[in-house]
Amino acid sequence: MVLLLLMMSLLSNLFSALGQPTINYLHVNDDRNLIPNKALKQVVSDLSKQRMNFDGVFKATANGSDVEALIDSMCLGYNTSIDQNKKIHVVLDTTLQDVSSEAVKYFTRALELPTVSASCGQEGDLRYWRNIDKKQEKYLIQVLPPIDTIPEFIRSFCSEQNLTNAGILFDDTFIMDHKYKSLLQNVPTRHIINEIKFQNIAKQLSTFKQREVFNYFILGRIDTVNKVLEAAADMEFYGRQFGWYAVTQDEGNPSCQKCGKGASVLHVKPNDAEGTVLGAENPKLTYQFYYELFRNTFLAIGQMMDEGSWPDMQYIPCEEYEENENIPPVRKLNLLDALQQISMQNPGAYGQMILSSNGHSHMQFNMTAFNVSLSDNSATEVGTWAADLDSPFITNVKPSVPVTQYTVVVALQQPFVIKYQDENGNTEFKGYCIDLINAIRNITNFEIEIYEVADGKFGNMDEEGRWNGMIKDLIDKKAHIALGALSVMAERENVVDFTVPYYDLVGITILMKKPKTPTSLFKFLTVLENDVWLCILAAYFFTSFLMWVFDRWSPYSYQNNREKYKDDEEKREFDLKECLWFCMTSLTPQGGGEAPKNLSGRLVAATWWLFGFIIIASYTANLAAFLTVSRLDTPVESLDDLSKQYKIQYAPIANSSAHVYFQRMAAIENRFYEIWKDMSLNDSLSEVERAKLAVWDYPVSDKYTKILQAMTEAGFPATIEEALERVRASKSSSEGFAFIGDATDIRYQVLTNCDLQMVGEEFSRKPYAIAVQQGSPLKDQFNNAILQLLNKRKLEKLKEQWWSQNPEKRNDCEKQDDQSDGISIQNIGGVFIVIFVGIGLACITLAFEYWWYKLRPQHNAVVEAAPPRTKSDSLQALNMMRSSFDKRYGRRQGVALAGVTNPW
Repeated sequence: MVLLLLMMSLLSNLFSALGQPTINYLHVNDDRNLIPNKALKQVVSDLSKQRMNFDGVFKATANGSDVEALIDSMCLGYNTSIDQNKKIHVVLDTTLQDVSSEAVKYFTRALELPTVSASCGQEGDLRYWRNIDKKQEKYLIQVLPPIDTIPEFIRSFCSEQNLTNAGILFDDTFIMDHKYKSLLQNVPTRHIINEIKFQNIAKQLSTFKQREVFNYFILGRIDTVNKVLEAAADMEFYGRQFGWYAVTQDEGNPSCQKCGKGASVLHVKPNDAEGTVLGAENPKLTYQFYYELFRNTFLAIGQMMDEGSWPDMQYIPCEEYEENENIPPVRKLNLLDALQQISMQNPGAYGQMILSSNGHSHMQFNMTAFNVSLSDNSATEVGTWAADLDSPFITNVKPSVPVTQYTVVVALQQPFVIKYQDENGNTEFKGYCIDLINAIRNITNFEIEIYEVADGKFGNMDEEGRWNGMIKDLIDKKAHIALGALSVMAERENVVDFTVPYYDLVGITILMKKPKTPTSLFKFLTVLENDVWLCILAAYFFTSFLMWVFDRWSPYSYQNNREKYKDDEEKREFDLKECLWFCMTSLTPQGGGEAPKNLSGRLVAATWWLFGFIIIASYTANLAAFLTVSRLDTPVESLDDLSKQYKIQYAPIANSSAHVYFQRMAAIENRFYEIWKDMSLNDSLSEVERAKLAVWDYPVSDKYTKILQAMTEAGFPATIEEALERVRASKSSSEGFAFIGDATDIRYQVLTNCDLQMVGEEFSRKPYAIAVQQGSPLKDQFNNAILQLLNKRKLEKLKEQWWSQNPEKRNDCEKQDDQSDGISIQNIGGVFIVIFVGIGLACITLAFEYWWYKLRPQHNAVVEAAPPRTKSDSLQALNMMRSSFDKRYGRRQGVALAGVTNPW
């Protein structure tokens, strides 16, 4: 036996000397990976025809996760090679991944065996080759197989097309276990990677959709792609919302008989290559890779042997190996450079082997992307991709990328969300929030489908923890986004996620009927009652008449003593007309002028002056009060004011956030009351402790308990329309109904109605935000978009547009009286009418006087001229007047008229 081995060694050395190198190798392969076995057989056959001998051929097969069996199999082949003096030149490792591949790496590094590995795994994935030194990198070589580089197309495509989500399905022709952490690392694409379960394809696709994944990548054979596409057709997973991408090594295109018209898939496959091995197995790309890798390895070793650079290496049997003690030395072997040289000299059918470092070395090949129409199986080229770890996807035609679409649920509230009918009768939505989501769409690039929540509510939790409204739709995953005037509340944050606030803090406030102050142009006449005015008028005429009578019959009046008062400057005769004028002007600041000469007339005038002073003073005081008291009316200005009165009923909408607020505040008061009651009525308390608690009979306020009770008695309106109807039905601002609700609701009603007013300050203020499903990536995307809009002052412009410039805003409302304002023209304008009427009457009188004097008809009678009177005639007339006066006044009862002096 020893002689036989010696002869074989001599023959091997002889062949080497003759230029026919003999190569011994150990091939380790997975039992399920059949293509490397066929490719290796073909390489050995081809190279044997080219003066290369393969004497020592040893094989080890990995069977799943049975590492111990694999180690035993490798040691058996390795020890046999030593025993037969056919020492292994190279280990060919085609285990793909898993523990079997790691076992091979451990084995070859421990024994320092030159190895060329086609295992999957990028830098750092090969645990036992992770920390090898520079010398070991020269002979412990890994080259990525095509099934490890092809999935990198997904990374390139997602990055180039800015896909936000990706669902990756693969069959047994690809190894993806190590790709979970690295495939889309540092790419902002949410992704799920699952191996296809052919019995549950529909369930897998449904799971993807539930997790808001709408871009589906299929890695596998053509028949695998077809099965997935048919399952998607059954589930109606086609349309603008979905994107389908098939990545295969097979020739031909996918097909789907069930898929409707317009359905398409982006199919990426290797380019056809010339010069492939005759009779190559499918997939040809993988077969060619193994063929060229084995061929170049053997050629590199043969070249080194021919050049004499292949070292004589020392081998230690497996059983003699002891870690850190009896280990073989590091080889002085540069197999990597020789392999690079051979690869450059022999470019492959698909491309050259690029050898750099473990985790990066690979075979070059190109792939072409086709947009395949599934209805007629036509294909259009849209781009190319050079297989590499960081190669970009190059396209000359923009591929059909699905539109990311989210379902948005809204609750109507003006001006945030308003429903209307367009010209075609379709239901559309507009408002502040609709403009906001459209602005966010422009930044994050997605489409939306909007629907109105069924119950019209924002979302509240009942006593059993069940939700309604938009929050329920988010929890049930019926919608991706809840949009509207949605307040951020603690209980809502437990079940959904909120973005950063997009609106100011908004609280609860009060809506009441606006007080309508009655106005009158002749309001100065309403200061006194009609009876008082009639009495004043009667007193005026009666006093004027008395003054005329006294002046007419008093012997001391001017008209009865003209001779005596002939030298006075004022010669005023108080006839009836003059008396009326005197009494009227006495009531004005101008005064009545000269008083009567007789004492009785002056007493009447003085009495009238006193009467007029009192009337004018009373009228002035009442007029000032009458014009200001109505504006100084103290209305309800807060919730406390509302709770302290009984004429105005008040309540929020049933089951609204305001209703819940008052219910919880009342419940908190009741809970504290129960705690206090349990403390104060505790029989185990000592006298001292009881005395300490007796300081307060009831230390907890029952404010909200009473408010809730008053609301319950008033009745809760079902809708805001009902609440507005009850407010408008109020008799006045101090009697009727007040609505308590969301401040934006109330502010909008005040903006669009002239008969309503917002009362008091807001309380329980909370911000508005957009709600998304819990854990949804939309939260971060929306946060960034809202902050951008905030920095650009876009949100302020939206607020200006929908509040200050709202087309529904009423600009014709009367300005409400303010205490600081002056008296309006509506209340004092009557005095101007009095002026105009007076001026008008004066003008009419003037015209009449002019007509009377100038235009009256002249008498036709001829007046005879009287002869001139002589002095004797004048004296005679005077004596006659004197005798007549004496008879009338002076000489009654034989008494002569005495001389009278001025009584004043």
